Amino acid sequence: MTVRTDCAVRTIDGGLHLVAGARRRVRRRWRALFRGDGGMSTAEYAIGTIAAAAFAGVLYAVVTGASVTDGLTSLIERALQDGVG
Repeated sequence: MTVRTDCAVRTIDGGLHLVAGARRRVRRRWRALFRGDGGMSTAEYAIGTIAAAAFAGVLYAVVTGASVTDGLTSLIERALQDGVG
């Protein structure tokens, strides 16, 4: 027994067989999906820019925080006191 949908035929054993028109539609969709896009759109640039600015803000807050500043200062002081070599 088979049940036909708009793009495939499902057999009683659970198999799925594409009909001829569905095969063409699936191939067309796969080609469109994997076709190279020339680049980002304006909306994608805007979202990327906002994300980069947010990341830069978080990174700045972390680096200028007291614990990071104290840790870097102590590391540099130890390196200068111990000398090179």
